[in-house]
Amino acid sequence: MSKQFPKGFLWGASTSAYQVEGAWNEDGKGPSVQDMKDIPVGTTDFKTAVDHYHRVEEDVLLYKELGLKAYRFSISWSRVMSKGEKNPKGLEFYRKLINLLKENEIEPIVTVFHFDLPYDIHEKGGWENRDTIQVFADYCQILFEEFGQDVKYWQTINEQNVMALAGSAIGTSNKSMKEKFQENHHMLVAQALVTKNYHNGHYPGKIGPAPNIASVYAASDKPEDQLAALYMSALRNWLFLDVAVYGKYNHNAWHLLEKIGASPTITVEDQELLKEGTCDYIAINYYNTMTVSAYYKKENKIDQQSGFGIPGFFQSVENNNLLMTEFDWPVDPEGFRFTLNEVYSRYRLPILVTENGIGAKDILTAERSVHDDYRIDYLKQHIEQMRSAIEDGVEMIGYCPWSAIDLISTHEGIEKRYGFIYVNRSEEDLKDLSRYKKDSFYWYQKVIKNNQL
Repeated sequence: MSKQFPKGFLWGASTSAYQVEGAWNEDGKGPSVQDMKDIPVGTTDFKTAVDHYHRVEEDVLLYKELGLKAYRFSISWSRVMSKGEKNPKGLEFYRKLINLLKENEIEPIVTVFHFDLPYDIHEKGGWENRDTIQVFADYCQILFEEFGQDVKYWQTINEQNVMALAGSAIGTSNKSMKEKFQENHHMLVAQALVTKNYHNGHYPGKIGPAPNIASVYAASDKPEDQLAALYMSALRNWLFLDVAVYGKYNHNAWHLLEKIGASPTITVEDQELLKEGTCDYIAINYYNTMTVSAYYKKENKIDQQSGFGIPGFFQSVENNNLLMTEFDWPVDPEGFRFTLNEVYSRYRLPILVTENGIGAKDILTAERSVHDDYRIDYLKQHIEQMRSAIEDGVEMIGYCPWSAIDLISTHEGIEKRYGFIYVNRSEEDLKDLSRYKKDSFYWYQKVIKNNQL
C-alpha cells in the first residue's frame, strides 16, 4: 500500500492570536482576559508575544517556504470588537492575513475563540452571563460577513473542555464545578447558534468544534477501573462532541454532573437550538492519552493535559508504559491512532487535527541553528500513527501541528517552545525577535513536499 497521504491532504500548522500577535493595545484592540490575568513570576506576558502583528508578511513567507497547505490561526475577539463596536483596523489586519495566505496558496483555517474572552465581557459575567451567547453570535456574524467567502474551514471554540475542566490553569476561569458547567452550557448553546447561523447563511465552507481529545485507558482490567475510564472519557471528551454532533448531552456525563451537583440549567429553547446547530466536521487537538483508576485519593494537579479525580467516579494515574516530555506530558503516538479511530467510530465525520506537538527548551546555537531531533522524532511517530489510522478507514482532512512558529505558552512562557521557526527572545528580553528555521522546519518541509514520511 502507498505510504502517501490522500490527495489534497491539508498539511498545515497552528497558532493562536494572543500567543503570537502582540500589539495587545494597538489599533483599537481592547484587552482580553489573557492580557489582564496574573502571569507566573519569571514568565513573560502576551503584550508583545512574538510580534506577529507587525511581522505578518515575513511570517507568511516563511510558512510558504515551509510548504504549508493550511494555516490554522485564531481571530482575537477583542481586536475585532471593542466594547461592542466593530473595529475596522482589527478586521483590516485579518483581511490582510487571509489575503496573504491565499496569495501564497495556503488555506486559512479560522478559530473564532481561543481562550481570549474580551475583558469588558468578562467584567459583565463572561460566559456565566447568558447574554454572552448572543454577543458571541453577533461577533461571529461579522466574521462570516467579512471572510465567509474566503475561509473554507471555521472552528467555533478551541478546547472548550479544557476551559471547563482546567480553566484555573490557563487563566480563563477559577470557579466551582457548578458555575463552570453553567458557563460551559452557555458556550455549547452559543456554538450551536453560531453553527446554525453559518448554515443559514449558505456560506461555502464547513464549521465545527475544536476540543482537546484524549482517549482514556483503564489502569487495570478490574471492572471498577474500566467503569472509571468510561466516565472520565464521557466527561472529558464525549460531553463536548456529543452536543456538537448529535445536539444533546452524553448520558454518562450528564449523570456524573447531576451526582456532583454541577448539572447546568437548560431551557427548552436551548435544547431545540442544540439540535439545530450541529457541526460539519470535527477538529481535535491531541497531545496524549489519559489513564484512570477508580477514585482513591484527593490531591489533584491540574493543567491542560494532567488528569484529575472526581470522588465516586475516577482518578487519574500515571501510565508507566509511556515516556514523558521534559514538561511532564506523556507521549503516546499509538494513542493518537486509537483516539482518531475512537472519534471517527463514534461520529463518522471527517477529522482535522488542529494541534499536536512537543514543548521543549530549544537552544539556538552560535551558528543560529536549532537541532530539535526530539521534535522530529515526536512528529514522525505521530504522523506514522495517523497514516495507520487512515488505513484503518478514518477520514482525515489534514494535520496542523502546534505550532507554526514559537509562541508564548499559555502558562509556561516562551521557555516552552513548539514551533518549526525559532523566535529570538527570552522571558525578560525581547532581543531582536529574529526568525530562524529549526531542523524540524526542513524535515517537515520535505514531508509536505513528498506527501509522506
